[in-house]
Amino acid sequence: MGIGIAPAPATPAREGLIINDFAIVVATANGTGSQTANLAILRALFKMGIPVNGKNIFPSNIQGLPTWYHIRLSADGYTGRRHTSEVLVAFNQATLVQDVQTLPAGGICLTNADWRSVPQRDDITTYAIPVNEFIRDSGMKGKLKDYLANMVYVGALAHLLDIPLERLDEALSFLFKGKRRTVDSNMAVVRAAYEWAAANLSRDAGPSAHPYRVAPMDATDGLIMMTGNEAAALGAVFGGVTFAAWYPITPSTSVIDALNGYLEQLRRDPQTGEATYAVVQAEDELAAIGMIVGAGFAGARAMTATSGPGISLMAEYVGLAYFAEVPAVIWDIQRVGPSTGLPTRTSQGDVLFTYYLGHGDTKNVILLPASLAECFEYGYRAFDLADTLQTPVFVLSDLDLGMNNWMSPPFDYPAEPLRRGKVLTAEDVAERGFARYKDIDGDGITYRTLPGNPHPRAAYFGRGTGHNDAAVYSERPEDWESNMLRLARKFDTARGLVPGPVVEDVAGAEVGIIAYGTTEPAIREARDRLAAAGIPTSFLRLRALPINDEVAAFVARHERIYVVELNRDGQLHTILLSELPALATRLVALAHLDGMPLTARWVVEARGPPHPLAQRAGAPSPAGTLSRARGR
Repeated sequence: MGIGIAPAPATPAREGLIINDFAIVVATANGTGSQTANLAILRALFKMGIPVNGKNIFPSNIQGLPTWYHIRLSADGYTGRRHTSEVLVAFNQATLVQDVQTLPAGGICLTNADWRSVPQRDDITTYAIPVNEFIRDSGMKGKLKDYLANMVYVGALAHLLDIPLERLDEALSFLFKGKRRTVDSNMAVVRAAYEWAAANLSRDAGPSAHPYRVAPMDATDGLIMMTGNEAAALGAVFGGVTFAAWYPITPSTSVIDALNGYLEQLRRDPQTGEATYAVVQAEDELAAIGMIVGAGFAGARAMTATSGPGISLMAEYVGLAYFAEVPAVIWDIQRVGPSTGLPTRTSQGDVLFTYYLGHGDTKNVILLPASLAECFEYGYRAFDLADTLQTPVFVLSDLDLGMNNWMSPPFDYPAEPLRRGKVLTAEDVAERGFARYKDIDGDGITYRTLPGNPHPRAAYFGRGTGHNDAAVYSERPEDWESNMLRLARKFDTARGLVPGPVVEDVAGAEVGIIAYGTTEPAIREARDRLAAAGIPTSFLRLRALPINDEVAAFVARHERIYVVELNRDGQLHTILLSELPALATRLVALAHLDGMPLTARWVVEARGPPHPLAQRAGAPSPAGTLSRARGR
């Protein structure tokens, strides 16, 4: 299950019907208010107890361009993207032909009856809805006409699929924050479209009958629904964040938007009502990272949120924080690069970049969330790690997890107090002395003081230049080598502090899969399909870098390991080759990047890369596909 819930109770079967096991795609123009309509459908299905996931595929530049919203319903609890969608709402005339062509045979299509030249297919069912009629009856003018037009397809779908109107009312009330007048105006259009569809669209008999229905379940009882960026922001508040600086960039901006909202509610002085935090929109990403490194040096729990192009600008300051050993938390909500790339599409393309970010010998700690719960957990745990290790900590989410709505059990309250690491008080300095970069405990982590410590020996320079263990400038070769070896030792210490991998060993499995982040839902579904075909697979989901001994042991237990990731070059695969050279021949890269979330079908059918010489000769891949793994 994509969210770790038990298998859902079986939905009552109706002969010939497909219940709670299909996908809906809504095609509209960006900027027409369709997001509210789509979220209303998603939340209504969620409140019916049906496991659902919504993915917004939207353009990166101007209003009016095509956007698609995908809703997956799965009685079995799968939340990965479906390869196809059986129900199409074709409400964008610009993409109408393309959208209808992609609908699988047996699917249904809702279109605007006011349009001419709607493509005709004999193997699908098309329902034409007179949208302008409903808009005229509503009396709305201007921009509101576009918004209410989307409520027409909400009402029609409610009839065609059996979505209760009261659930849509509840969903709109949630989305409009209880503003009853706004809810009522939207529901008036929804009801009118529902009643028209009930009177005019046959779904149960004749040539226009279709099999797709929804029915109440109890598989979402006790679950919440939100975006990964919202969960990350809430976790940061629980982690004690006091300062954030950022520059807006898709798809990370909503991390800070949510952070501002939560801090406004939860972080004010109870006596004065004044804010006990600061969030600053900087002039660019370079300024933002400079601010949080300065705040981290001063002892604040400081964070920023950005994406790949922003990380590029932050490289020099990250290198300073790594070498001067200053805590900082950097959320990278990954999108497709290089360059501007596809700003509103998802990828896992920054793994190598952030792991080695910084000129010279640098390795950074990375957390890899795969769910809302881990976004929340890493929201606070990243600060503990940054303070404990005195280093920048990256959290690599992505657009799919960050900006889309996912189901989750409620988050666990942090069980442990904040960990500030090796911070000396004035009394500590007086008793034991202080040398900022001296490794006393043998773990590579030194002791630090914070500005404001009154002891005269507590001050030091946080140098980005060569220094000895007393933080005194030095170009002596032995000082440089000693310091760099200690930083490497600290990185090895991090292997035991970061979250360990989640390992699922299956008896008799010769094949293993290693992956991370939002590839997990597709992999879980693919593994079930493979198991049904007689191919058992073990699975290791990496939750952080650097890796620990569990990863090496997992690879050693299996004849072949497929490393599945959402980038072109197999970036984690490259890291594993460097970390596990003795096991390199067991590792096969399965990397894919088209800007879309991974599907189970791709995982099952993906073919490992051939040897370059074999590829030149046109030979098949020696790695084969996962579905043929036993026949190598």
